[in-house]
Amino acid sequence: MSVVAIIPARYGSTRFPGKPLARIGTKPMIQHVYESAASAEVVRRTLVATDDARILDAVRAFGGEAVMTSGEHPSGTDRLAEVAAGLDAEWIVNVQGDLPFVQPETIRASADCLVRDPAVPMATACTPITSENEFLDRNAVKVVTDRQGFACYFSRAPIPLHREPPARPAVWGHRHLGIYVYRRDFLLRFAAMPAAELEVTEGLEQLRALYHGYRIRVVEVADPGVEVNTPDDIERAEACWTSLYAERCHG
Repeated sequence: MSVVAIIPARYGSTRFPGKPLARIGTKPMIQHVYESAASAEVVRRTLVATDDARILDAVRAFGGEAVMTSGEHPSGTDRLAEVAAGLDAEWIVNVQGDLPFVQPETIRASADCLVRDPAVPMATACTPITSENEFLDRNAVKVVTDRQGFACYFSRAPIPLHREPPARPAVWGHRHLGIYVYRRDFLLRFAAMPAAELEVTEGLEQLRALYHGYRIRVVEVADPGVEVNTPDDIERAEACWTSLYAERCHG
């Protein structure tokens, strides 16, 4: 498999400026994301796509590969496509820069969806939501699927809406993880498609694919899904890092 993982990273996040360089434990977050993605056996090459020299320098300082991209891209997908256009790869993995501890198995399982079914243009992953607070959190993107595991819709709203609260312990829904695997040729077409109104409304690029009639395979994985959207999320990420560090040292 010719798989390249690309991590789009920009400095000017609205909710958390400088987020890629925020420290988690002893490392900047972008280093955690990079090392997690690179540890997946299916990934042949990992690189960061950024428009900021500070991020570029930080990645190169820890020995990672980074490339500068245009500062005019309206989305991470466009930044990804700029880099992918110059790569010799069959599959491109988009690992969002706010997933510091994405599991190698999550990347492999998502990539396998495209390998098994040549008709699938892109795939992503989700994890069960067992907390009502997470289910109601607008920063936690939810996804609902059909019986074959293809996405029906993604939303920041709590979907599906429960007319009656589920009995505990229960799964309230499924949280979408910010990882996508594309066939390279589809990624380039996808980036050239006009944005959909729903995409703009929700702030979710994957809705562009659904709007234009393309299917997205969603695989359920056992991934903690630690996502850093705001400065408040750093504390939870620190706790996860402490747990992982303890397991590696004493497990």
